[in-house]
Formats: sequence, C-alpha cells, structure tokens
Amino acid sequence: MADKRDYYEVLGVGKDASEDDIKKAYRKMARQYHPDVNKAADAEAKFKEVKEAYDVLSDSQQRSRYDQYGHIDPNQGMGGGGFSGDFGGFGDIFDMFFGGNGRRDPNAPQRGNDLQYTMTVEFKEAVFGKETDITIPRTETCDTCHGSGAKPGTQPQTCSVCNGSGQQEVVQNTPFGRMVNRRACSNCNGTGKIIKERCTTCHGNGKVKKQRKIHVRVPAGVDDGAQLRMTGEGEGGLRGGPAGDLYIVIRVKPHDFFEREGDDIYCEVPLTFAQAALGDEIEIPTLTEKVKLKIPAGTQTGTFFRLKGKGVPRLRGMGQGDQHVKVVVITPSKLSDEQKELLRQFASLDGEQTHEQEQSFFDRVKKAFRGD
Repeated sequence: MADKRDYYEVLGVGKDASEDDIKKAYRKMARQYHPDVNKAADAEAKFKEVKEAYDVLSDSQQRSRYDQYGHIDPNQGMGGGGFSGDFGGFGDIFDMFFGGNGRRDPNAPQRGNDLQYTMTVEFKEAVFGKETDITIPRTETCDTCHGSGAKPGTQPQTCSVCNGSGQQEVVQNTPFGRMVNRRACSNCNGTGKIIKERCTTCHGNGKVKKQRKIHVRVPAGVDDGAQLRMTGEGEGGLRGGPAGDLYIVIRVKPHDFFEREGDDIYCEVPLTFAQAALGDEIEIPTLTEKVKLKIPAGTQTGTFFRLKGKGVPRLRGMGQGDQHVKVVVITPSKLSDEQKELLRQFASLDGEQTHEQEQSFFDRVKKAFRGD
C-alpha cells in the first residue's frame, strides 16, 4: 500500500534497531501524540500510526514478515498491512510509559494509605509546645495471618483462571482488527490468588481495624494550619508493603488578649487621658511574665511599643519574635461635675495653643495640595 509510511520511519529508528530501541521510541512518540495529552486535530491519527508500527515491530514474527514483504503480507488474511488493532486499555499504555510490561503484579507489595488527624491546641500550647497522646482508628496488618488472608497453616492458591496475573484478556475480532481488552479477573477479583480457608480474624482481608494510641510532640512555635508528619503511622501496607504516614493538622484556639502574626505577638492596653498626657509606667502581661513599660508624656492613641524577644519561639531558627503593644487612650464616658469643670478650665487654658496647632495642621494640608 503506497500511502502507508514505513514503520521504521514512523518510529524514527533504523532497521537494525533492537527491541529496547523500538520500545523507547514508541514510549516517546505515544506520549507525544496520546489524545489525552495532545489536543491537535491529527494527534489521534498519528497515535494510531505509531501504535500500529509498534505492534508489528515489537513482535518478532510480524517484524520478520514485514521486513520480507513490507505492508503487503500474504499471510494477513484481511490484507490489513500488518495492523493488528491490538489496543489494550489506556492503563496498559501508561504502564509502558512508567515502566513495566503492561501488567501490574497483583501480588506486589503495596504501600498503606496516608491518614489525616486534626488536633486543636490552646494558644500558649502552640507557642511553647506540648506532648500528648492521641487515639486514631486505622487498618493494620492482621496479626493472625500476617496479611495473607488465609487461615494459619494454609496458603493462598494461585488463581487457575488468570494464572496469578490478576487479569483476564477478552479478544474480539472486528473489521478494524483484533481488539484485546484486559480486565480484573472475575474469579480472584484481580488479586491473582484464591483463599480457600479464610483467616477468622480478618475474614480474608489481611487487614483489621484497630484503635491505635500514638504519642505526639507538638514543637514550640507551631502555627495554625501547620502539618506534622509522622512517618509510618498511617494505615498498614499489603503483602509486606510499608505503612502510610499520618499527617496531623494543627488548629490553634484564639486568645482573649494576644494575637499572633508569624513569630510576633500583638496586644492592646488602655491608657487614661492623664497617663497619656503626663506619662506613666504601666505593667504589661507577656506570654511568660509581667513587665514594666514606660509611657512617655504626650503619647498618642494608637502608638506601638516593642518588647524585644517577648514573642513566639522561632520554629526553624534561634531566638524569639517580639511583642508589640498598642496603647489606646480611653475617653471617660461618665464625669462628675467637678471633673467637667476642671476639663473646661483646661480647655480654656489650652485654647491658644490648640488654635495654633490647628492652624499649623491646616497650613500643612494647604501646602500639600499646592505641591509645595
């Protein structure tokens, strides 16, 4: 057939190419033109061309006939030019991409599933760390049968239908060629093994559900949303496979007084008008103790003061963050007649200075608008 490209040309290999060379070339090109990956209009046609070339050249007998007769093979009953149409499932193709021979070993070791556990801790427990025990439900390898699923003293038997492969092949002849579909063996449910006498503890599953107590160390400085990974504390593996991991998600309760941003702590403390105007020394609570803080005379509401090293221990590094104290001047809502009179006298005495300050403020605003 003159319109068919040479199979070696399709795969980009020479006629002396080895089986490994042909397989490598096919993997590369099938990955490039697979319809699930390549959305070009001609991708599917190219993928089928590559698959057809591989089907012929990867089979020693078909390759020999192709080398002798080319696309016109007198032994092909349908005159199909060597196209077998042997499409397994997409799983078989991807098995080839990632290594393997197109079949997964149902008896290979299998890693256990990962688990997730949410732990709620108090604000200061997150800051300083804690150690505690938690109880989680998880599946583990059955101690009675050691994961085989068979009654002690017996062994699982190789499935006689799939010969231990865990897969059955269904072949159909169609106008387009021979179609081969692979599916899980219905006799052994894809395990490749038949258990005649099941373990009475796990009922043939090889795994059992247990409540497991685990000791957890929450490191100092951990923040809300952090994840702690405990290797091997997830669900048990199958057939000697390793256990999965346990991921502990930390949720930190809010504090009534402190707020946290990274490794720094923030808080607000009230000041009276007199304290802000005249200055004072006040007592501030920190995460560990109470400390003295000097308030300079004339302090304005919203001013921040920093207490160095009074924050959260750094999770990955030396030292601690800082504590930032915001002062808020509280305006009294209830005044006696005497207090009101004293404030009126203060306002009268301060009137000229206040007027000058207002003029100075508005002058600065006008300059800003003029671009001075």
